[in-house]
Amino acid sequence: MKARRLFANQTSSAAPPTQAAPSTQPSTTQPTTQIRNTMTLEPATAVAHFQPSEAVLRVQSTSLRVQQPQSKGKLVSLAMGEPDFDTPAQVRAAAAQALEEGYTHYSPLLGEPVLREELAARISRLLGGVASSGDVLITQGGTAGLSAAILGIVNPGDRVVIPDPTYSLYADLVSMAGGITVPVPLAEDLHWDLEALASALEGAKLFVFCNPSNPTGIVHSRRELEALADMLEGTDTLVISDEAYSDLVYTPEPFTSALEVEGLRGRTIYCQTFSKSYAMTGWRVGYLWGPSEVIASAARVHNTFNGSMNQAVQYAALTALKTCGPDIERMHASYSLRRELMAEGLRRIPGLTVSSPEGAFYLFPKYDADLPAAAMVTHLRNHGVAVRPGSEFGSHGEFHLRLSYAAGTEAITAGVERLAAGLAELR
Repeated sequence: MKARRLFANQTSSAAPPTQAAPSTQPSTTQPTTQIRNTMTLEPATAVAHFQPSEAVLRVQSTSLRVQQPQSKGKLVSLAMGEPDFDTPAQVRAAAAQALEEGYTHYSPLLGEPVLREELAARISRLLGGVASSGDVLITQGGTAGLSAAILGIVNPGDRVVIPDPTYSLYADLVSMAGGITVPVPLAEDLHWDLEALASALEGAKLFVFCNPSNPTGIVHSRRELEALADMLEGTDTLVISDEAYSDLVYTPEPFTSALEVEGLRGRTIYCQTFSKSYAMTGWRVGYLWGPSEVIASAARVHNTFNGSMNQAVQYAALTALKTCGPDIERMHASYSLRRELMAEGLRRIPGLTVSSPEGAFYLFPKYDADLPAAAMVTHLRNHGVAVRPGSEFGSHGEFHLRLSYAAGTEAITAGVERLAAGLAELR
């Protein structure tokens, strides 16, 4: 056992503390009720005039993120953004073992060395070269990694390019940093509009994207990534490649990481999480890798906001890396079947245009009803199915819905039927 037992030398023969004899003197203390009354505090009047910081106000004024009511009762949810699988048993067991072995203390601020070394070896295989474990930062989930990277890079007034639509957290973080978000509409097939992207990237500090994409389910190809590299050649523009769903790809071509493209390697901050591939959303563990100076800056932000990571969780993550290959394959096979079930059902609904489901566990259909996406979501909830509004992910996501096939097959079948009924009522 590595844990220190601070009281191991104490014996059960120690004398118990003596109890004071009851006092015969009159009590000089106030009755309990009187004490409680005298300690009642009036609301502080200054709080009534409280204003959040300018950083918070910037996010509040621009954020598109939607907090939907919790799905209850007979409502079928196709809105979730996490696996419906439990974390594999051996990962849970590794966490319990780590706790028993005393891994309950502060971790090094960059993360446990053994986990960083294993991740560096995996990143090296993507690079086709050597990645230093000193450039790996373990983070409190992918969200904290994205936050640390963006807040460590972006200054007030910096231009940050993002696809439109895309994961809405990116724009919120840019707003918090005081940067200027430059959304670039996607092409009709939901891949990048390369001409529009090239124009927007001129003079940009940073380009942030996810691949596979949340919310569209699109996988950006090697050709697209090489085109991005060509656009950025000779510039100082950095790239954040959020590859949270990289194990969930259904295209004939293998997935290409930004780290595998020569023209992107030296400028890319690679953001990953254990949440999706390993069904570990609640564990809150992710990581960053990238240029040393950028990772040092991100580490300063992460250490300031988050401090060190949970020790036991990191050893569970190490077990996931080493043992969960079969679990990833099992979950991938299940998602693939659910993907086909949902896509086939949606294609039969009149007035719905269904995108190609290439990766992650999302479909992003476009509907032809004249009803904004937020109102459509409310309408569909009244028909018993919860989905996400496309407008949550950017203005060009309007008249789209994000549906997740991380739900079970029964929920997918029932949800698609309810969606069809809701849309039929508007025709």
